[in-house]
Amino acid sequence: MESITKNRQSPATLRAMIERAYGPDQVPADDPGWYSELGHGWFNVAYLIRLRGGDRVVLKIAPPPHVQVMTYEHGAMDIELASLRLIRENTAVPVPDVHFADHSRELCDAGYFFMPYIDADNFGIVRDTLSTAERAAYDETLGAATRDLNAIRGRWFGPIAGPGEPTWRAAFTRMIGDVLADGERRTVDLGYGYDLVRSVITEHQDCLDEVTEPRFVEWDLWDSNVMIGGGEIVCVIDHERAFYGDHLMEAGFTAIDLPAFGDPTAFLRGYGQAELTATERRRRNLYTLYLILIMIIETNYRGHTDTVQCDWARDRLHEVMALFGRAGR
Repeated sequence: MESITKNRQSPATLRAMIERAYGPDQVPADDPGWYSELGHGWFNVAYLIRLRGGDRVVLKIAPPPHVQVMTYEHGAMDIELASLRLIRENTAVPVPDVHFADHSRELCDAGYFFMPYIDADNFGIVRDTLSTAERAAYDETLGAATRDLNAIRGRWFGPIAGPGEPTWRAAFTRMIGDVLADGERRTVDLGYGYDLVRSVITEHQDCLDEVTEPRFVEWDLWDSNVMIGGGEIVCVIDHERAFYGDHLMEAGFTAIDLPAFGDPTAFLRGYGQAELTATERRRRNLYTLYLILIMIIETNYRGHTDTVQCDWARDRLHEVMALFGRAGR
C-alpha cells in the first residue's frame, strides 16, 4: 500500500543500519536480491533483508519527520516497542523479538528497528483460500489471543507510555476529539458536519463511565496483522496503535456493529464474550465511529492517489450514524 509516510532509504543507508545492528560481518555482499520492500503495510516502510550469514530479518523505519501524521500516530514506533515488551513479558501471544532499535537519527531521519522475518502466511492475504472451517478455527484462535492481550492491566487510560487519563471517558473523548481536529485541520469532507458528529459523541459518552479498569488494547489486530501456519497463530505483528482502554474496542468486535467487517461469531466464541448489554452496544457504536473517522481522514494524511478507501469508509459512516439515529447529512 502506497503512502507518503513510508520512509524509504538508499541501499547504502540500509547497509549502514545493518552494520550498526549486526556488525560489519553481517552486511550483505553486493549481490542482487539482498533486500526488498514488504509492500502490504499502510504506515511504516518495512524491508525484508538477507544478512550475509543467510538469516532473513525485517527492518521497520518510522515516517520522516517532515510528513505530518495524525495525532494518535505520534511516537508510533515507541508505542510498538513498548507494546512488544509488555506482550512478551505478560502473555503467551507470539510476537517478534526486537534484535536492535535505534532512535539516534544518526543514519536516517527517523527511528528504526530490526526483528526476525516470520516465515508464515499472512491470515488476511490467504483468508479467501482457506475453507470455511479453517477460517473459523483461526478466527476463534484470534479471539482467544485477543483476550490474553486484554488481560494486561494498565495504571491509566490512554497512551501506553503516558501521560494518561484517570477515566476512560476522558481518554476516549480526547482520542476521538483529536481525530476530528485532524480532519478539520485538512478540511476533510466526512459527508457530515463536524459539529453533528461531536453532538453524537456528547450524547452517548456517558456509556463510557462503565469502564473502570484500564486494559491493554491492541486495537489494530485485524487478520492482516496475524501470521498463521499449521492451524496456529505463529506471530502477531504491527503493534504501534495499542493503548490502555476498553477491551470492547478491539478490531474483532467491529463486525458486531457493521456486517461489512465480516462475521464475528468465531472470534466471539474464542474470546468467550457474552452477548453485549445495551450500554456495551452503545460503547461499541462509538468505537466503530472512531475507526471509520480515522479511515476517512487518514487517506488525506497518507496522500492516497485514489479515493477507494475514503469512498468505502464514507459509506460505512452512513451506516454508523444510522446506529445513532442520524442517517443522512
